[in-house]
Amino acid sequence: MQDETIELLGIDNLKLIQSRSLFKYGTDAVLLSSFAKVKKGGSVLDLCTGTGIIPLLIYANNKTCSFDALEISEKAADMAKRSMQLNMLEDKIIITIGDVKEASQLYKGRQFDLVTCNPPYMNWGGGLVNPDNDKAIARHEILCTLEDIIKNAAHLTRPGGTFAMVHRPRRLADIMCLMREYKLEPKRLVLVSDTPDKEPDMILIEGLRGGGHYLKTYNMFLKKNTEDKI
Repeated sequence: MQDETIELLGIDNLKLIQSRSLFKYGTDAVLLSSFAKVKKGGSVLDLCTGTGIIPLLIYANNKTCSFDALEISEKAADMAKRSMQLNMLEDKIIITIGDVKEASQLYKGRQFDLVTCNPPYMNWGGGLVNPDNDKAIARHEILCTLEDIIKNAAHLTRPGGTFAMVHRPRRLADIMCLMREYKLEPKRLVLVSDTPDKEPDMILIEGLRGGGHYLKTYNMFLKKNTEDKI
């Protein structure tokens, strides 16, 4: 397509198709792919996958795993599918077009060792809404809510499996309450900021399906002027 580019991810010669008309992947996706843990040969589902950056990055270090990814935007999902074809991974990372609110039905009868999500950060009514529909959907909870995501993630995470998500600190209380409500016990929490003297502007959180009450917390500091690329 005219507005598309092919970007090298800097690992295993993997490539990703990007478009100026969609949000490009950022530090949040890269950090989540490193934070999320899955056992050898495990199964992975990425919700709100966009153009497929998270399953691609997790695949790079977990080649024995199987991957599914769900995206509601037909344009983003088409780009993700073509990226998998470009990397000859179309049989390894399966892209499905669909609504995260219906994920439990779309993957009915299946559960995964790891479910990941880099969701829209802005609740409806918060911040300026982009006039471009695809960009607005990616940033705001227009088509799904935080509860929609956590509820469906819980149903699709096998007992003893994990759900990993990146989000903003201001939603942490909501996230932890919802995770407990849906039996995803918070086990790891990373507060991400640029430097030690700045407040966190990102969180990484992992929930264990059916886990006991014990939470480990960490701090992560990014260098100033870190660009949103690998």
